[in-house]
Amino acid sequence: MTFNFSFCRFAILFSAGLFCSSPYAASVTVQVVDGAGQPLADAVVYVLPESGPAFPKQQRPIEIEQKNRQFSPLVTVIQVGSAVLFPNNDTVKHHIYSYSPAKIFEQKLYSGVPAKPVIFDKPGVVVLGCNIHDQMFAYIFVVDTPYFAKTDATGRVNIDVPLSGKLHARAWHFSLPAGEFPDQPLIFKNAQAMVNFKLNIKAPAAKSNVKAPSMPADY
Repeated sequence: MTFNFSFCRFAILFSAGLFCSSPYAASVTVQVVDGAGQPLADAVVYVLPESGPAFPKQQRPIEIEQKNRQFSPLVTVIQVGSAVLFPNNDTVKHHIYSYSPAKIFEQKLYSGVPAKPVIFDKPGVVVLGCNIHDQMFAYIFVVDTPYFAKTDATGRVNIDVPLSGKLHARAWHFSLPAGEFPDQPLIFKNAQAMVNFKLNIKAPAAKSNVKAPSMPADY
């Protein structure tokens, strides 16, 4: 019988890798509901360290489309330093802008894809609008962490995080009062944590029922 040293070495290294990495990976499950206890979609959940150095940067390409005279998606969450492109896939031109303190910019009348993306270099809420079409608006929530997610129709998200130091979770929704970010510490058991957020707001039934924010934004 021939002993396969290469396979044995791979198996040992693979097992050691799993053993060494497992203490540093954890899963956070978050449920977000509105004031009536109903699942809340388009809520942003993100995890931050209680103290110590900030999390590493993990930017990824982002696009917010203009189609049928709407922004899509309605809510986008990104990490500080991310670049965002705003392709106009309508047959009409748009003039998009933001007066929000977290990012003031404008892209004047254009079609297609702008030559340069917009860099979002500060955390905060950015409200998008269009100078031509008042019904167009959307939200970009810029966070200083790579560990974030947005709830779906069930109001639920799962976020994988490093199990290192004290961590806490925050939630945000565009219907919350400006500057309100509910916060809860994370308590892990067997590398798992469960958090429930109940936000004292009423969930919109559809985007068409979402009230457009006043411009300029007061965030």
